Amino acid sequence: MKYTVLIEESSEGFAVSVPGLPGCHSQGETEAEALVNITDAIREYLDVVEQYRPGCRAYK
Repeated sequence: MKYTVLIEESSEGFAVSVPGLPGCHSQGETEAEALVNITDAIREYLDVVEQYRPGCRAYK
């Protein structure tokens, strides 16, 4: 499944978030690092959904 990712550049690096997954955010010094980090954050977010919502399957 694909998610829209918002990337914001600042003087400290890049902040990324996933509008479709409330609270799913990450960051990185480079855009590439931020994208790798948000990919990990999405996986962890979906794992938590599966763990705490019995009967709810998250598609990865």
